[in-house]
Amino acid sequence: MHVPPSHPRYHSLITREKLADAFRKGLVVPEGLIAHGRGECFDYILGEKSRDFALEAERVAVAMMILADHPVISVNGNAAGLVAEEICMLSKSLSIPLEVNIFHRSEERIRRIAEELAKYGVTVYSRGDAVIEGLESARRIVDSRGIFKADVVLVPLEDGDRCEILKKSGKKVIAIDLNPLSRTSQMADVTIVDNIVRAIPNMVDFAGEMKGMDRGELERIVGDYDNREILKRAVKSIIEYLEWRSGDM
Repeated sequence: MHVPPSHPRYHSLITREKLADAFRKGLVVPEGLIAHGRGECFDYILGEKSRDFALEAERVAVAMMILADHPVISVNGNAAGLVAEEICMLSKSLSIPLEVNIFHRSEERIRRIAEELAKYGVTVYSRGDAVIEGLESARRIVDSRGIFKADVVLVPLEDGDRCEILKKSGKKVIAIDLNPLSRTSQMADVTIVDNIVRAIPNMVDFAGEMKGMDRGELERIVGDYDNREILKRAVKSIIEYLEWRSGDM
């Protein structure tokens, strides 16, 4: 489908086309399409741009990953379908491995996602030889080299159950979630309330700026961060945007 750049919903339609194409490739399941639609609803009432609170969280997330001993970026089908190249750029920039971890699990789908990521020359874990205790879904199956031993995990497009268990396992969790009221957002150490198609490129830019920073400065950036305050600002931003739009009616 050709979408003219002049279309008022151009970026949204291009994102949907990418996700639909990923579905046809076997990277995304039907449930993933529904999840994207739910997130897009929140993006709309956030004004479809990276707000200051999102940029602050993205910067802190990069600092946290640089400081970590064993950071890992968890990738599901939607993330691979929407930002495979960009997430691999982040992986390369910070020398962080990727791990395929999906809720609707099949070996074929894991293989397809891993191959999609590997095209960009990054390290991808998908062995599934370890289990995160306390979790019943297929997300409990992880790679012993990756999420199992990680101290910091970036989990774009996450489910709340795994976020909670990862934290109980002593890991720091960075979530990308457009819904500031979700269980994932409330549980994560750093919540990026932003669309993944903007958040990951923003983080790539921050990585380029920050990877040469002094460790003390990075620790200060992380230490000054307050995730509850970020979530409050996100909710207030939604309210303000809706009030502004209501004035046009």
